[in-house]
Amino acid sequence: MIRVGALVPLTSPGWAEAGEHLLAGIKLGARWINDRRGPHQEPVELLVRDTAGDASRAVAIVDELAAEGITALAGEYHSVVASAVAKRATELGLPFLCSSAVLDNLTDMPTNVVARLAPAQSRGWRVFADYLLEAGHRRIAVARQPSAYWEAGSEILNSHLASHGAELGVFELNSLSPDELSKALATDGATAVLILAGYPEPAASVAKAVRNAAGLEDILIGTPAGQAEFAEWAASLGQNGMGIPFLSYLPPELPPLGQEIQDSLRAHLNCQPSFVALEGFDTILALVDALDRREVRDPELWAGVDIHGTRGRITFSKVPGINVWQWAWPPIAVVERDRDDGGRLRMVFEPENEL
Repeated sequence: MIRVGALVPLTSPGWAEAGEHLLAGIKLGARWINDRRGPHQEPVELLVRDTAGDASRAVAIVDELAAEGITALAGEYHSVVASAVAKRATELGLPFLCSSAVLDNLTDMPTNVVARLAPAQSRGWRVFADYLLEAGHRRIAVARQPSAYWEAGSEILNSHLASHGAELGVFELNSLSPDELSKALATDGATAVLILAGYPEPAASVAKAVRNAAGLEDILIGTPAGQAEFAEWAASLGQNGMGIPFLSYLPPELPPLGQEIQDSLRAHLNCQPSFVALEGFDTILALVDALDRREVRDPELWAGVDIHGTRGRITFSKVPGINVWQWAWPPIAVVERDRDDGGRLRMVFEPENEL
C-alpha cells in the first residue's frame, strides 16, 4: 500500500478554507487513482494531518508519520510550514511533493526528495509586477506584515519594478493600523497598494479601510498571494473585495480532465473550487506516478514524471536558483473578482507563453 501523509492547514492560525480546498483535491485524487489501479498495483491510503499553519507542529507530524512507516508526504499551503516540512523530509529521505507553497528556497540546500507543483514565488510575483507595469503604475506601495514570505515577495517586486524605472514603498503593518495606513497612502503618491498580510486579518481590514478612505478612490488594491481567490473573501468583504487582482494558477481553459475534476470538486465543496483544490488533485497524480516509476529513495524520483494533470502536462526539472524539483511551467495569470458578478473571476493579465 502507498501510504501518503497529507499535510493541510485545517484550523487557525492556518488558512482553513485553503486547507479544505487542498484536502478536497487530495482526497479526490486518491479516490480517482484507486478506482483505476489494476489488481497488482498498490492502492493509495491517505493519512490526513492538520498542520494548523504552524511549522513546528508540522515537523512533529512528519516525525510521527515517518515512525508509522509512510511512503511519502504531500500537500501544504503555507510557505513557511512547507519549508520546515521540506527540510525535515530531506533529513529523513522521505519524498515530499509540495502542492501550493511558492517560497523559492523551500530548502537551504539542493535536495532530490522534494518537488513542488506551484510556481516559484520569483516567477509568479515577477508576473504580477509586469501586470502593474503594463497597467501604467510607477509608484507602488506594499502594506506588509513581518514574515520571510512577505519579505521575499517585497524583494522580488522591488527588484523587478526598479529595473523598469518604477519604485516600491513599504508600509509595515506591525506599526500601522488600517486607518493609519490609509492616511499615509493618501499623501504617498502610490497608484497601487499591495496587501502582503495574512487572511482574514489583517488583510480584510486593510482592504476595507483603503477602499473606503477619502482620497484613495482611484488607488488599485492587489493581493498577489491570492487571498481574494476564495469565496470567504467575497462573502466577508462584499463590494469592498471586488476588483482586487491576484495571482491564479489556472489556464484560460481547462483541459477535459480539469473540467471533470472541477465539476466533481464543485459538487463536494458546494462552491467554485479554487486552483488550490486542483493543485491537490494534481499532487496525488504526480506523486503516485513518481512512486510507481521509481524506487522511493532513487535520486531521480521526480525525473520520470510525465502526466496530464488538471491544468496541463506535468513534468519536473531542476530550475536554476531553486533547490527542489520543480514543475517549471504551471499556468499563471492575474485575475480579479468581477465587480458586477463576485462569483466570476476575470482575467486581467496573462504573460507570454514561456515554453
